[in-house]
Amino acid sequence: MAALFGSRVRRLRTEAGLTQAELGRRTHVVSTRITQIERASGAKPTLELARALDEALGADQLLVELWPYVYREAFPDWSRKFMAHSEQAMSIGEYAAHVVPGLLQTGAYARAVLSVGLTLSSEAQLEERLAARLGRQERLVSADRPELWVVLDEAVLRRPIGGPAVMREQLERLLTAVAQPHITVQVLPFEQGEHDAMGGSLTILALPDGSDVAYTEGAHYGQLIEDSAEVRRFALTYDRLRAAALPPLMSLDMIRSVMEGNHRGAKVPSRSERRRVAQEQLQQSGGRQLRGGAGRSPRHRPRA
Repeated sequence: MAALFGSRVRRLRTEAGLTQAELGRRTHVVSTRITQIERASGAKPTLELARALDEALGADQLLVELWPYVYREAFPDWSRKFMAHSEQAMSIGEYAAHVVPGLLQTGAYARAVLSVGLTLSSEAQLEERLAARLGRQERLVSADRPELWVVLDEAVLRRPIGGPAVMREQLERLLTAVAQPHITVQVLPFEQGEHDAMGGSLTILALPDGSDVAYTEGAHYGQLIEDSAEVRRFALTYDRLRAAALPPLMSLDMIRSVMEGNHRGAKVPSRSERRRVAQEQLQQSGGRQLRGGAGRSPRHRPRA
C-alpha cells in the first residue's frame, strides 16, 4: 500500500509539472521526504502530510482515502483487521486491563506505551505507530463518531506510565473526555477481585451491518473473534465487567483522587450501594435500567 500511495503521488506530481523540491516546499517538507514517499522507503507519511499532499496535488481526497491502508502496514498482521473494523464501528465497548485505550491516550502517554513494544524495530516505526494511533482519535470528533464505553481496571490509573507529569496529563484527558455525551468511562476497582477477563484487554465492536465482533489482546498478541456464539460469550463477559465497575460519577471521583495524589483512592462503596446509586443516576437522567450495571444504556447489543 505504501508503494501504491507513492506511485500515486509521483503520477500526480508529474501531471502537475512539479519537481520533488517544489512539492516539498508546498507541503513544508524537504525534497528527500518526497523521494522517500514516492519510493515507499523510510517512514510512512503521517495523516497531516497526506492531507497536505492531497491539497497540493489536487487529488480530491484520493491520498487521504489511501492513507489508512498505508499506516496499517506499520502494525502486526493480527491487528490490522481489527483496526479496519474499528474505523466502521457504530459503538465500541472496551475493557482495558493495563493501559488507557488508544482512543483516549495523550501523545506523550501513547509514545511511552508504544516505545516498549517487542514488535517495534526502529524509531521511524515508532513515529509511524504514534501518528497512526493519534490519527485514529479523529473519529471521536467526526460526524459518524461511535459510542465509546470504556471500563478501566484500577491498575490503569495506578501505573505511572511515562512518569508523573505524563500520567497526570493522561488522567486529566480522561476527565475531559467523559464530558462528551458519546463517551463513558467506568473504573473496575481492585476490591472487585477476580473476574473473567483478567488475562488481557477486551473490545466489543458493533458494526453497521448489525453484526458484532470481539477482540482480545495481550502485550504482544491479539485475536479477532467473529464467530457469533463466541462473540456473545465475550459480550456477556464485558457486560459483567460493566456491572461490577463503579458507576460513571464514582469512577470520575476515583480518577480525580488518583490524579491529585491521594493514594488511598476514593472510597469504594459496596456492590449493592453502587447499584443503588447507578439506578438513581439512571432515573434522574431518564435512562432505562441497565442489567446489573451502571450508567446510561447504549443503543446496540454490544452494550458499548
